[in-house]
Amino acid sequence: MSYLPYTLDADDPAASPMGLIVLQTDETIEPEFNAYFADRTYPIYVSRIPSGTEVTTDTLAQMEKALPAAADLLPKIRPYKVVGYGCTSASSVIGSEQVERMVQETCNTAVVTNPLRAASACAAHLGVSKFALLSPYIQDVNEPLRRAFAENGVSMDVFGSFGEAEESKVVRISRRSVVDAALKLGADSSVEAIFLSCTNLRTFDAICEIQERLGKPVLSSNQSLAWHMRELNSHQ
Repeated sequence: MSYLPYTLDADDPAASPMGLIVLQTDETIEPEFNAYFADRTYPIYVSRIPSGTEVTTDTLAQMEKALPAAADLLPKIRPYKVVGYGCTSASSVIGSEQVERMVQETCNTAVVTNPLRAASACAAHLGVSKFALLSPYIQDVNEPLRRAFAENGVSMDVFGSFGEAEESKVVRISRRSVVDAALKLGADSSVEAIFLSCTNLRTFDAICEIQERLGKPVLSSNQSLAWHMRELNSHQ
């Protein structure tokens, strides 16, 4: 074997990487992020975190202890401007500030966001605060989520759920089901906007139709997280 010479390329300082922590059971966020970030000039590095096959407050809370280990698996050669934690409901149970602290224990990142924090920021940016919530979750998960949004100034008095705890079924809820349910909830005259919750719920192809038919802003977990990460990445 011959040892051959090589040179090293310098990292582009303008192309700071972003990090994304994805649930082990999530089949949706990565393909949707590929669509939302199709024009990006910077890498997005992904790590997985153990998560339960069912979404309950207990399985969500368990992820808190696993966050540092998941963040530790992101490449460390360069610092991050932003890391996203891809779980809406767990963020409401653990708390956005605690999520950020746990990730920053092992990852050199300026800021950590999640769909709850991101959707709240997006709502403020749009100037809307009265949402209809569509989620796939069971009731025990819906309540802390609504409380957490309320603490961020977003009310969700109108809400509905598919009532499905099993992640493998959530990801296979049809586009038509999502559209029909969102249209029903969003038709309420008190509603200013609609939020489609859960990173594993397929919403990318549904948002435009819902928005056009209702004439109201439509946010989703993945859309909000992608928007907020892009915003934070450009301003850090």
